[in-house]
Amino acid sequence: MTDLDKNLVQSTARIPVESKRNIIKRDIIRNRYIYLMLLPVITYYAIFHYGPMYGLLIAFKDYGIADGVWGSPWVGLTHFQHFFENHYFWRLIRNTFMINIYELLFAFPAPIIMALLINEIRVIIFKRVVQTISYLPHFISIVVVVGMIVDFVARDGLINNILGWFGIEPIAFLQEPGWFRPLYISSGIWQGIGWGSIIYLAAMSTIDPALYDAARIDGAGRWKQTLHVTIPGIMPTIVILLILNIGSMLSVGSEKIILMYNPLTYETADVISTYVYRKGILGADFGYSAAVGLFNSVISFILLTLANTISKRVSEHRLW
Repeated sequence: MTDLDKNLVQSTARIPVESKRNIIKRDIIRNRYIYLMLLPVITYYAIFHYGPMYGLLIAFKDYGIADGVWGSPWVGLTHFQHFFENHYFWRLIRNTFMINIYELLFAFPAPIIMALLINEIRVIIFKRVVQTISYLPHFISIVVVVGMIVDFVARDGLINNILGWFGIEPIAFLQEPGWFRPLYISSGIWQGIGWGSIIYLAAMSTIDPALYDAARIDGAGRWKQTLHVTIPGIMPTIVILLILNIGSMLSVGSEKIILMYNPLTYETADVISTYVYRKGILGADFGYSAAVGLFNSVISFILLTLANTISKRVSEHRLW
């Protein structure tokens, strides 16, 4: 902290409480329309995000619908103990992490590569056509996407027909545990690669063109410009999105998995969110499923904090 900053902090600390209140009051009056615009957002998060957090108590109670949250008996950490002792525990953790690791390895870099390729297109009309076609899958419902997967990989579907031309026997893709993750990851890449590239293209548009001119003067070709100008220019965006992805590693979207998996593929497809769905919604064991969900959230918060701390130590880019 510089001497100027220290003097500013000391002078601010000496301001009487009444003066501070008057400053806040004048600021509210001066920016009243901005605060009014912010009010619906605050109300939304207060009602739908922070208000329901009292329901976390269910994780520590033997919850019954008739008794309610406050009337249900307290059981402490019993639900957590049962989850840790469950013979499915390590399978759920393994599957959740494996799917997310595959997404970080294959799905996360895909929009970056797509954005870099689109950025190199010089024919404007062709560039817009490529962007439009790559964006379209994002607007297709997950239910429709899974329906397309089921049709394509069916025993008499397109994929098996193509394999049949080469003398390969039909494969029951959706009944084979080993095929679930490739189908899940590849379909996710197809659906999200174009839409995910938008933010990277926006970041590229903020790079100073003078940097490219200087690189060309130094003899850098397109590859060298991409390596030494474009990628460093979008690196803050990449790091922030990577931190957010790591923080949500245990929060695999359950909707698509529920639509794709079946008891034959539980070995590789069953994750924490689908287990919570089966126990909480189908099995009506609300206390146990709330405990599993709380465990999931705590671990996600720890991963987010660790990723941000590591990024702060090894680079100048961080989330906070």
